[in-house]
Formats: sequence, C-alpha cells, structure tokens
Amino acid sequence: ISPYNVLKLIVLAWLITFQVQYGFFQHDLGHFSVFQKPKWNRLFHFFVVGVLKGGPPSQWNFMHNQHHAKPNCFRKDPDLNMHPFLFTLGKPLSVELGRKKKKYMPYQYQHSYFSILAPLTFMLFVQGAIIRYTVHRKKWMELACIVIYNIRVCLMYVPLMGFKSFMAFYWLSRFLESNWFLWVSQMNHIPMNIDYDKNLDWVSAQLVATCNVDQSLFNDWYTGHLNFQIEHHLFPTMPRHNYWKVAPLVKSLCAKHGVQYHCKPLLTAFADILRSLKESSEHWEDAYLHG
Repeated sequence: ISPYNVLKLIVLAWLITFQVQYGFFQHDLGHFSVFQKPKWNRLFHFFVVGVLKGGPPSQWNFMHNQHHAKPNCFRKDPDLNMHPFLFTLGKPLSVELGRKKKKYMPYQYQHSYFSILAPLTFMLFVQGAIIRYTVHRKKWMELACIVIYNIRVCLMYVPLMGFKSFMAFYWLSRFLESNWFLWVSQMNHIPMNIDYDKNLDWVSAQLVATCNVDQSLFNDWYTGHLNFQIEHHLFPTMPRHNYWKVAPLVKSLCAKHGVQYHCKPLLTAFADILRSLKESSEHWEDAYLHG
C-alpha cells in the first residue's frame, strides 16, 4: 500500500470517528443535558448538527422525541419505520404480518442482510429525508446549513483527491459511519419487546423496550454512553457522565418491584440484534405458511 493510500485510510478513520462522536454530542445537546440553560443547548445543537454534520436539528428533535415517548411501539416510534418494508420486527408484529400473507422482503434472510442493507438504506434515506423535511417544513436556515456543509466538504477534499476518488471516499465514510451508529443504536432496542402501544406506565414502558450494555471505558466511548440506555430513557435530560451513579438505584428499584433490568456484554448485544431478527423471521415464516 502506498503512503498516499495509507494516509487516505487514516483520514477515513479520523472522519468516521469524529462524525460518530459529533452524533453522540449532538444527542446530548438535543436532550438539554450539556448546558444548564436551554438556549445554549439549542444553539450548540444547531451548530453541531447543521454545521458539523450537515443535517436539520429540528428534524432530529421531531423524530427523537417521539422515540422517547413510545419506544418500540409500532406506528408511534419512528425508529420502527423499517417494519415491514425491510425487516419484520418482534413476535407480535411478525405473526400479524405472516397471517396477512405479506412479504415485502425475504425476511427469512433478514439476519444475513441486516449489516449491509440497514446502513445502506439508512445512509440513502437520511440524505433524501433531510432535504424533503427542510423544504416541506420551510426550514430555510437549516437547508442553507446542509448546502454549505456539502460545499465545504467538497472544497476540502476534491482538490486533494479528485471528484471520483472523493465520491468513493465520501460514501464509504457514510456507510461505515451508518454501520457504527446503527449497531450501537439498535443493540438496545431490537432485541427487546416490539409491539403496538400497550399504554404501560412510564417506567415499565422504558424497561420493556430498552437494555443496557456493560460499562467499561471503551464501551462508554464507543457507544456515547448509550450503553446506559435504561438510565438514559428514564432520565433523558440527565448528563451522560452521571448514568453510572444512578444505575445501581435503578437496579434496586427494578428488583424491588419485579421489573427486569437487562444488561449484557457489548458483543452479546450486537449478536442479539441478529438473533432477534432471525427469531422474528421464524415467527413470520411460520405464520405465513401455516397461519
């Protein structure tokens, strides 16, 4: 490998890492958990999302607040929009889909195509969705930030590597960034209960739909402290560095009231995504063939 190609790989890794960590930081800002005054959180959230990541902060707020209100509730949690067009999720929804003889995708293989199709779709969908959202909602300032971001990135890289190499570099970085984000964000939710809204109380609704990943310095950094997903969902405005302090209290509360508190190793959490997808596909296939 030539020194130039080694340099490109280093820059690629650097770009992906910073974009993902920007994403975790904007998540904190969007939850008003960085600064004491809401206006500073809003201001920095706009800067990080709009200027550093080239996206509309108002869309993130609109989608993410719905997710927190009704996590893993079909037709109320926008994170489940992939069901049923790409994946079938959860036993109840999979059985229902199978009984209706619906087959939008070869679901029996969804645990195999998740790692490729999910980030590809997310990468392309996001690019189209942010343009549609900003134009439809007339968020002209946010649209201007998106345009300026893309112009800035082109001006930074095209003179150095040419347009074709830049396009390959750019979309590869987006794909790998999407992979990182999707595995981290879905490890806490896809393996958990996915169903229609059952009108559970706040604590039960969050615990049945979320799980944690073991704490370590690497896990905290790699997941943006979303390894404490339970604490984050129970206390969404809490600064992330305090999750470990409240976690023992949440565990004791769950034990007292007989509520399951799920926590697992990082690699097990990743594997559980594929395991749950496989199980959901089996429920769908059984209902499709025999339901």
